[in-house]
Amino acid sequence: MRAPKLLALVSSVDLNFRYGCTPAWWQLWKGIAEAGVDLIVTPYRGRAIESPWWRTVENPAYREGELFAAGRDAVARIKGDTHLRGGEESPDESLGARAVRGVIQGYRLPRWRRPRGGVLERERDVDAVVVFTVPMSHLRGIPEAVRSRFGVPVVYYDADVPMSLPEYGGMDTGFNIYHGADPGEYDLVLSNSEGGLERLLELGARRAEHLFWGADPELFRPLDVPKEHDVIFYGYGDKFRRDWMRRMVAEPSERMPEAAFVLAGGDFKGELGRARELGWVPVNLLSRVISSCRINLNIGRRPHATVPASSTSRLFELASAGATIVSNPYAGIERWFEPGRELLVVESADEAVETYRELLADPAAAEELGRRARERVLDEHTYAQRARRLLELVGAEAGVRV
Repeated sequence: MRAPKLLALVSSVDLNFRYGCTPAWWQLWKGIAEAGVDLIVTPYRGRAIESPWWRTVENPAYREGELFAAGRDAVARIKGDTHLRGGEESPDESLGARAVRGVIQGYRLPRWRRPRGGVLERERDVDAVVVFTVPMSHLRGIPEAVRSRFGVPVVYYDADVPMSLPEYGGMDTGFNIYHGADPGEYDLVLSNSEGGLERLLELGARRAEHLFWGADPELFRPLDVPKEHDVIFYGYGDKFRRDWMRRMVAEPSERMPEAAFVLAGGDFKGELGRARELGWVPVNLLSRVISSCRINLNIGRRPHATVPASSTSRLFELASAGATIVSNPYAGIERWFEPGRELLVVESADEAVETYRELLADPAAAEELGRRARERVLDEHTYAQRARRLLELVGAEAGVRV
């Protein structure tokens, strides 16, 4: 029997762009390859990067993509910021964003159609095309063209629901991907959010299924390193979570002068109290940083924390690394971990301070929480398990077309 074969069109393969999803893609693709799949990866932005787990096709519009990114950055700098930011409440598509979409659909899109057909003609036996969070509105017409010409199903994986939905507008680093898009073009839309599936169907998806984030326990693992900090939060930006950053970081750090609070990542605009910023941490050092801290925080953005079972990578990475996790209230968190046994949830700044003090005073109990959390990851939340679910959903686990 031949190996199953997938063609993946991905937002980026290059970790230097610091897209939050790219390290997760690497872990998932590794899991797909280890399941015996012949995986072909082509990026929407940046260069194609080979690895032991996949082969690549070059980005046919690399130069145009970099010119566009440079233009976006220049406009942001003129406005005195690092990003072109959208509002937090039902942001409309701006005239500029609409113009950009028109340029992409009129100029860049035809360049993508031709090379993709070439890959499918050369490979002949591709079981499915999977799009990994490339702006859906930038690909209008491609799924139907692929399906009608080659009989290959096309799947879209949106791993940022509900932030990506029109009512939230997406991250400041990306696009409002559903403006001008048609989810009904795809045979299947996958979502990191179980609670967001109904909304995807309302937007026109024919079929929607969940595929949660996870972790590779070989990459995220407990390390025997000295404890350097007491409380840490790592993440990118505080959009939609400034209130809980204040309650879980700023206020407790002021009320606990004896404790060392740190932040890893960047683009924090709100109150930070006494917390010290460490800056960006490379992916290969994340396990070390997690292990060097006595308490690791999961502070979910409001959309993810309120739409039930909307997974993010951080929660699984922390658990896989054996961290002592304290989280803000998070709808559906019990879908993955048992509060009180594998992690703790706090409801206020007062409760955060009390919880931090108890954990810092009892290191053995704190370590036991982390041990149980890692066991849960090994049992249910590895990327090898996520890869198997993906292959089942697209009908490629045995090289059989959908």
